[in-house]
Amino acid sequence: MTDYSDRYRKVAGKFTEVARAVPDDAWDNPAPCDGWVARDVVRHMAEWFPSMFLDPVEIRVPAEPSVDDDPAGAWIALSDTIQRALDDPEVATTEFEMRMGTFTVEQAVDMFATGDVLVHTWDLARATGQDETLDAEEVHRLYEAITEIDESLLRDGGQYGPRVEVPDDADEQTKLIAYSGRTP
Repeated sequence: MTDYSDRYRKVAGKFTEVARAVPDDAWDNPAPCDGWVARDVVRHMAEWFPSMFLDPVEIRVPAEPSVDDDPAGAWIALSDTIQRALDDPEVATTEFEMRMGTFTVEQAVDMFATGDVLVHTWDLARATGQDETLDAEEVHRLYEAITEIDESLLRDGGQYGPRVEVPDDADEQTKLIAYSGRTP
C-alpha cells in the first residue's frame, strides 16, 4: 500500500459511511452545490472520475447499480474500483496523459479525486442531515494544497464557486468549505 492508497481509503471510507446512512427519501434533498440534490453528489463523481483517470488506462467501473436506482451502491462500485487500482502497484503506477501533464493513476487520484471526495462528503452529509465533521488531517492537507494554487484555475475551471467569506479565526474545515464556494 502507498500513502496515496491509504489516503484514498480513509477519505472514501468516510464518504461510504455517509452514503450508506442516507435515508431512501433523502437522496432528493437539496445539496450545497447549486442546483444539485444529494444523489447528484454521487452522480458527479460517478461520471467525472472514470473519464478523468480510469478510462484513459482502460479501467472500467461496473454499470450497475446505477446512481438513479442505488446511489450508495453506485458509489461503492466506483470507489471499490478506484481502490483496487490503487492497491495494484502495476496499475497504480501506470502513466497517462492529462491536459495538465503526465500522471500515474495514483497521482491523478490523489491530486483530483481524494480532495473531491473529501469536500463532497461534507456536501452529502449537509444535504442529508448527518455529521459534517471531516478528517482534520485531510482537511489541513487539502486546504494547504488548494490555497497554493492560482485561484483562477479552481474557479474559472468550475471546480469551485465564489469563495464565501468567514471570520479569520474560523476553524480550518470551515475555511476549506468556504474556500470551495460553499456556505458552512
